[in-house]
Amino acid sequence: MTQNPVENNVEKNVEKNVENNVEKNSVTLLGLGAMGTALARAWLAAGHPLTVWNRTPARAAVLAAEGARVAGSAAEAVAASTLVVVCLLDDDSVAEALADADLAGRDLVNLTTGTPAQARVRAEWARERGARYLDGGIMAVPPMVGVPEAGGYVFYSGSRELFARHHEALGVPLGTTYVGEDAGFAALYDVALLSAMYGMFAGAAHAFALIRKEDIDPASLAPLLADWLVAMAPAVHETAGRLRSGDYTDGVASNLAMQVAGTPTFLSTAEQQGVSPELLSPYFALMRRRLAEGGGDEDLTGVIDLLTR
Repeated sequence: MTQNPVENNVEKNVEKNVENNVEKNSVTLLGLGAMGTALARAWLAAGHPLTVWNRTPARAAVLAAEGARVAGSAAEAVAASTLVVVCLLDDDSVAEALADADLAGRDLVNLTTGTPAQARVRAEWARERGARYLDGGIMAVPPMVGVPEAGGYVFYSGSRELFARHHEALGVPLGTTYVGEDAGFAALYDVALLSAMYGMFAGAAHAFALIRKEDIDPASLAPLLADWLVAMAPAVHETAGRLRSGDYTDGVASNLAMQVAGTPTFLSTAEQQGVSPELLSPYFALMRRRLAEGGGDEDLTGVIDLLTR
């Protein structure tokens, strides 16, 4: 059953079962790239016994000096702890690294970037090998790890019981947000948010391109652009509400017909400024399609239905 992100607060209130005077749970970490190394240092700083493995031994050697135990193989590392965290290059790397490992009785937490389908297959793969599985989507960059005020967090999906059991340890490097029993949901939320981010970057790139050849300091546009994007952001809640209700016309202030009528101005301005319209044209084309299908009284929500056909 799909979990609403607002239910994440329930998961964040899971009582911590490790007090300061009790030995911290041990953690095994496979993968010591930039993110993996940051995760490792956060667990070490918090006092969790840590076993690490990396295909390139030199990276592990650095952490050994900081208190980590270095395993000679991935299989040896897996045997060292019940909680096994994987942060590798891709899904194929996970399969290769764990090929000879005995996963029976292990709690496998996969923080490797992948697709929802890969996560679901990997969850079944782990189950067949006797492991419990939790998938994760990291919403942070390495400098944010271990810095609570930076706001980084990880989406988790899969075994709710496993998430609750290891909530304390998983919450050490980054915040935790549980999004459902379906193992693919963490990756789906991850890619959904990052897709929106790239859409925002695309719009900002077009905006800066428009002034690029003018006697306008980009630094003067930046605060106006940032404030405008912040002001527009709450519209996502309205879109979500319309998708839920199925009513795309109630209370619409600027309907699709009106907005489509204005798009030639954007395209003409781009042409006059010597700017390619390729970042805007696909969206404008979808708007015109929706209008042609009779959506003139709607807002822009109907474009989503065109994308999901």
